[in-house]
Amino acid sequence: MSPVLDVIWHGLRDAFLMGWEVWWALVFGFFISAVVQAWVPRERIESALSGSGFAPIAKATGLGAASSSCSYAAVAIAKSLFQKGASAGSALAFQFASTNLVWELGLVLWVLIGWQFALAEYVGGIVMIVLMTLLLRGFVSRRLEEQARVHAQQADTGHQHHPAGETMSWRQRLRSASAWSDVAHNFRGDWQMLWKEITIGFLLAGFVAQFGNDFFNSLFLKGSPALVQTLWGAFIGPVIAVLSFVCSVGNVPLAAVLWSGGISFAGVMAFIFADLIVLPILAIYRKYYGTTFTVRITALMFVTMVIAALIIDALFSGLSLIPSGPRPSRGDIFGSIRLDYKLVLNLAGLVLFATLFWLTARRGATDPVCGMKVDRAKALTEEFGGESFTFCSRHCLHSFEIDPTKYVGGPPVTPHVGGAEHPDEHDHAHAGHDRA
Repeated sequence: MSPVLDVIWHGLRDAFLMGWEVWWALVFGFFISAVVQAWVPRERIESALSGSGFAPIAKATGLGAASSSCSYAAVAIAKSLFQKGASAGSALAFQFASTNLVWELGLVLWVLIGWQFALAEYVGGIVMIVLMTLLLRGFVSRRLEEQARVHAQQADTGHQHHPAGETMSWRQRLRSASAWSDVAHNFRGDWQMLWKEITIGFLLAGFVAQFGNDFFNSLFLKGSPALVQTLWGAFIGPVIAVLSFVCSVGNVPLAAVLWSGGISFAGVMAFIFADLIVLPILAIYRKYYGTTFTVRITALMFVTMVIAALIIDALFSGLSLIPSGPRPSRGDIFGSIRLDYKLVLNLAGLVLFATLFWLTARRGATDPVCGMKVDRAKALTEEFGGESFTFCSRHCLHSFEIDPTKYVGGPPVTPHVGGAEHPDEHDHAHAGHDRA
């Protein structure tokens, strides 16, 4: 086998093996997230996020922790909250919580590189929110914030995702096919948004792992004093994240490879924190808020991530919680397939995955505009050409009304809205389909 083919084979093999290591954690993490999204009431929290101070920030943090881990979803939901009067601090707190305080991220971190990193992620998320709140006015004036709000109100509102089953008791939800359908559609929606990110993350990890130790030693200043490595890691970690284009759970596999390669503990955490400033998301900020506000909040988030990583490193070092001893080898990280508990968990994850997707196929219909699966019984509908179409949101319905032939063909007609507004519609943005 030629050297090039050998590298390709080993990169793909290692990517698959890392996926095997965390498949069960991804499925069960997304399942828990889907239950929370579908069944935890949010309407009163969303209405209470305007203004400044501790209370709105705390509520935004709680709402973010109960949301999907998708970075794109976090950005669009935050924009929706910001449009409705939430402060910039509350919107950013929601983003930090949604991408750092969620179940699935902690599970995957624990499985791949250890519980210390999962704990550091959760503690670091809180630290970032506190730092961001304290530093906000040094980067964003109230005047600039209001200018950005006007810009956001004029921007594309994106697709809306409607959690339901919120008026039922927990016992009723457990017995309700409709409530479980909400869970299944949230589960499927998150996978539809994130499967590319996760796949790219595994592939990047698999191929970056093929670099030799000399590459990692040079990149992470191995041999330098510990303080230099810590400071450099906290700076270079976010830079690598920005250039890798991978965010959300997808950046955890690469974080494991970086840790194996010798980056400091602070560097790992800064890298994971930085999923909200990858290049595609920066383009979305610019569209939503304008260039000036984007530059300011990007600088704020970068500084916040670096400082938070250094604080977590110092705290965990003082408590002797930073893993000591030899780093895991790339072989340790990627693992192998064998008959053990992981095989049982992965099979259970496969059954859960298939069951929830089957439920969306049984009860769902496809939005012709964005391709998203929605529950037929709860979706907005539109009659066109003697056929009924279902939509995930007003946004998609409006796009269809403007030019239905773009999505289904046929001569242009004046459409008639046949469906009713969903009774629990909360304007909860589902950003995986937001147009950047």
